[in-house]
Amino acid sequence: MSGTGPRENIFPTRMALTNTKLRLKGAQTGHSLLAKKRDALTTRFRAILRRVDEAKRKMGRVMQLASFSLAEVTYATGDISYLVQEQAKSASFKVKAKQENVSGVVLPAFEVDRVPGSDFNLTGLGRGGQQVLRAKEVYAKAVETLVDLASLQTAFMILDEVIRATNRRVNAIEHVIIPRLENTIKYITSELDEMDREEFFRLKKVQGKKKRDAEASEALRKKLEQEAADVHEVDPIVEGGGGDLLGSKDEDVIF
Repeated sequence: MSGTGPRENIFPTRMALTNTKLRLKGAQTGHSLLAKKRDALTTRFRAILRRVDEAKRKMGRVMQLASFSLAEVTYATGDISYLVQEQAKSASFKVKAKQENVSGVVLPAFEVDRVPGSDFNLTGLGRGGQQVLRAKEVYAKAVETLVDLASLQTAFMILDEVIRATNRRVNAIEHVIIPRLENTIKYITSELDEMDREEFFRLKKVQGKKKRDAEASEALRKKLEQEAADVHEVDPIVEGGGGDLLGSKDEDVIF
């Protein structure tokens, strides 16, 4: 019998067949949509992966330049960390967060908002002012690169998890749900066909029985008619042989 694979435990009826076909259609549509979503997320994932690689390489170079600039400042002016801490009153960089929707997946994105001006313009006024300004710009670029890298890394991790979940759903629909529904449809169809064959055989047997009964009734009717005809042929002889002697009047008798 067809449909012997994994299937749902369902009673084979026309309504169940219709509902199962509708569910199969929905599963196929969902599989198609999830496959398209997976492809779109994979494309974006690969683009972000390339940007993450570039950002990490850039971050290495920028941090190397920043370390050299700090070494130059330390050589020219000495330790200025306490001066910077004393003169820093407000943040020079602010990070703004926004959201980006990619195929139904919300990805966070961070942007650097640099506040114009500085609280420690007088740092290095005596000596090493040029090295301090160069170090300031290099570290500002390092902060911007770091924020960009954090945004890409966060999106990378979210997309990685979502793609894995989407792949699991696509594989489950493709290899479990759709084959089970198809086997269920085959089972219901085969059972309905078997029921139709049984009903056809039953109707054929009933018609044959009715035909035999009709033929027997017709034969019995003809037999009874024949017997009645034979009786009618014999009755006139019997009726003609008798009579009422007293009721008849003979002309030769005077009295």
